[in-house]
Amino acid sequence: MTDPKNPERQQGARRHTALPKAQTLVEALPWLTRHNGKVVVIKFGGNAMVDEELKAAFAQDVVFLRQAGLKPVVVHGGGPQISAQLDRHGLVSEFKAGLRVTTPEAMDVVRMVLAGQVQRELVGLLNQHGPLAVGMTGEDAHTITAVKHFPRIEGESVDIGRVGEITAIDTGAIEALLADGRIPVVSSIARAADDHHVYNVNADTAAAALAAALGAETLMVLTDVEGLYEDWPNSDDVISKLTATELEKLLPDLSSGMVPKMQGCLFAVRNGVHTARVIDGRVQHSILLEIFTDEGIGTMVVPDAPAGPGSTAGTDVSGTTQEGETR
Repeated sequence: MTDPKNPERQQGARRHTALPKAQTLVEALPWLTRHNGKVVVIKFGGNAMVDEELKAAFAQDVVFLRQAGLKPVVVHGGGPQISAQLDRHGLVSEFKAGLRVTTPEAMDVVRMVLAGQVQRELVGLLNQHGPLAVGMTGEDAHTITAVKHFPRIEGESVDIGRVGEITAIDTGAIEALLADGRIPVVSSIARAADDHHVYNVNADTAAAALAAALGAETLMVLTDVEGLYEDWPNSDDVISKLTATELEKLLPDLSSGMVPKMQGCLFAVRNGVHTARVIDGRVQHSILLEIFTDEGIGTMVVPDAPAGPGSTAGTDVSGTTQEGETR
């Protein structure tokens, strides 16, 4: 209890209550040092995209990363918003092989929602903290090039409209923005090199491809679950960490919603990204909790240990990665 007649005691009490803040900053120091100057690609989605408080917390996290010396790149989709807008236009939302069937009419809506609604709102939230964020789509500067994607259902190739499969990434525009201290916010739309059509690209896939092309330190995928479950639905125990090979063995048994996220993580760590993480976007400041604390709150995927006699790099049984990162 503070003593209003004793200023020195009041000041001491304030110092005492501020101590946990200092301890938190000290705990974050090795992580700040490790990630300083590194690119972090964040896929924004799930509840974090539609809940106002979560959106605000997400923006704060991303700005914190930038101010702490990291180089965040945000990639977003907009499933709930697209479905709502399609409904307003009297267009049916249909999914095949886990992907949205995208007619030319639906593609116009997708483009409008991603670049004109979701992206602008996110850029606005980030720029409340300063002139930092710049919105762009995969079309801009040929950042993402795609071809028409034909998924296979029961062994047969299926036409699902303007859905794209990424064929090339040009990071020039993003790297220029990062060099200027900006935060690129990228909508998952791509243009084809041959037919010049615009395609809807899965945002998880786009984020993974950009992370690999940028040589990112980390890919972070926000979702609506705690992470990758060990034995869902029989158990809600979350796998804290696994290697690329361990993840590959699990892929055939994963739920359809988790497949593109975990495929993206697998692609990323097998193409130069040091870690890929699936984290719970329903938790405020989940990005900071995951990247700047010892415990982490999601599932982290790391590359396989290099083969060869006497090799000590990679992941060992103690849970230490190539960079010495523990969970």
